[in-house]
Amino acid sequence: MAKPISFARGAPSLDIVDVDSLRAAAERAFASDPGGLCGYGTAIGYPPLRAWIAERHQVEPEQVIVTNGSMQADAFLFDALVEPGDVVIVERPTYDRTLLSLRQRGADIRMVELEADGIDVAAVERVLLAGAKPKLAHIIPNFQNPAGYTLSAEKRERLIELAQAHEFTIFEDDPYIELRFEGSPAATMLSMGGDSVVYASSFSKTVCPGIRVGYLVGPAELIARIVKRATGTYISPNMVAQGIVNEFCRSGALDRSIETAKQALRERAQTLAEALRRELPDARFVSPQGGYFMWVALPRGTDVNALFTAAAERDLQFVKGSDFVLEGAESSLRIAYSGVTPAEIEEGVARLADAYREVTASEKADAA
Repeated sequence: MAKPISFARGAPSLDIVDVDSLRAAAERAFASDPGGLCGYGTAIGYPPLRAWIAERHQVEPEQVIVTNGSMQADAFLFDALVEPGDVVIVERPTYDRTLLSLRQRGADIRMVELEADGIDVAAVERVLLAGAKPKLAHIIPNFQNPAGYTLSAEKRERLIELAQAHEFTIFEDDPYIELRFEGSPAATMLSMGGDSVVYASSFSKTVCPGIRVGYLVGPAELIARIVKRATGTYISPNMVAQGIVNEFCRSGALDRSIETAKQALRERAQTLAEALRRELPDARFVSPQGGYFMWVALPRGTDVNALFTAAAERDLQFVKGSDFVLEGAESSLRIAYSGVTPAEIEEGVARLADAYREVTASEKADAA
């Protein structure tokens, strides 16, 4: 029986997680601050880690809250800013959990097409000129999930200008920023846009998913409101996890972990692109500059639902493109290459191509 291969989940494989450094960080954390780790703490998060994050982003600690993963940070922000009926601009496609979270809050979601260099800013302007008054624009600027695209510096500047002119907040959701394969990252919109930007990131992609530590950075008044909401939700987040992350970051292990991940992810992305070009020439994609994901578009009319079933019969999993939009994208899919080895990528793409041949042959037979 074939070994199952998953292109579905955006998580690093265990071989690129620095387990030894995590263990050492845990030992140091408990040795140096047992009271801080074992007590409840407060909703701001573990104070030394909060200070480290503030220094990294060159803001005051009062502008930071450390949470149980970045999805908790997202939820707190949406609760603070989004009321039923509020207009929220999002990329098309975008992270499926973001769509779910906004829909649950009754937001009026306006999806704006994503281009290879980020959201179509001219289309955002058309939405604004048509009279929409958004409360929030959710943007994943680096190696976007699910597309893998990166927002250009010019578009970052224009989005900030629009946010300031039309008085909406940019939610810069940025868990992949450190995972750039080559060159230097563009400046964050947080560093450029002042109070117009709220920034979120996570240690799930650079330390390990199981650590469940994320954070928000924004205007002190907004963060204070969110701290009150967090206090009422859980008193404090996980002090043990945050204490371990603090030691991991301050020891230099984070930088080493990032380099290990980048090298592995670069090889995997290259292997995926080469395998798709060879095995599935009908596929259209943009090779990512970093991160975990690749968006694959198949010829218009391809039934990705049928492809999903055919792939599952070959013990291969992926996520359908339609999961990342309100409607459409029926001929697209997302491939996550972060949790599979190059050999598994080669085999997985071969299975995908075989499933595609089966589906297209069936479609041709039905049309005859």
